[in-house]
Amino acid sequence: MYRIVFKRIIDILLAILTLPFLIIILCIVGPIIYLEDKGPIYYNAPRLGKNGRVFMMYKLRSMKMNAADLRNADGSTFNAENDPRLTKIGKFIRKSSLDESPQLLNIINGDMSIIGPRPDLPEHEALYEGNEKRKLEVRPGVTGFNQAYYRNTIPWKERIQNDIYYVDHISFWLDIKIFLKTAVSVIKREDVFVTENSAKKVDNSGIGL
Repeated sequence: MYRIVFKRIIDILLAILTLPFLIIILCIVGPIIYLEDKGPIYYNAPRLGKNGRVFMMYKLRSMKMNAADLRNADGSTFNAENDPRLTKIGKFIRKSSLDESPQLLNIINGDMSIIGPRPDLPEHEALYEGNEKRKLEVRPGVTGFNQAYYRNTIPWKERIQNDIYYVDHISFWLDIKIFLKTAVSVIKREDVFVTENSAKKVDNSGIGL
């Protein structure tokens, strides 16, 4: 019952209650993002949703305009503290996770949940093997099991298996644990960036993440 009904109700209620904070964040951070390089405030990123449906995930833009698309060796998005693609305000909102705040709108739209597997890029679906597509059985989350306990410290394939573990064990108490652990990680700013990673450039024009 929780998985099918109450989880969605809680998502909607919390997202609506938190909307005033999103407005405050946009009023303060939005102009700074724009003034730093005269680019858009938002970065709308296509992501894989429940049952493989592609949706636009909303984020505050943390990278410079026309930043190169860098990927790790496993195909996941490159993420490092000394990434030259990050703007000054972008590094701050990444560390504080404020760049994810517009995903409250994705929750209200029904594309995402507060807690769930972090959504992959659409092209990643072709890279799934074995039971890995099972992570698509639920709505992706603003935070999840991996973000709470590992952030960016484990390989992508290992993160998928943790996502499947979450799919198989969804409960109110597990979501509470993940939410609280995420809050602690965000406050401490633990493991936000990958310290060592090999990256490759992907030919993909457009604005930065």
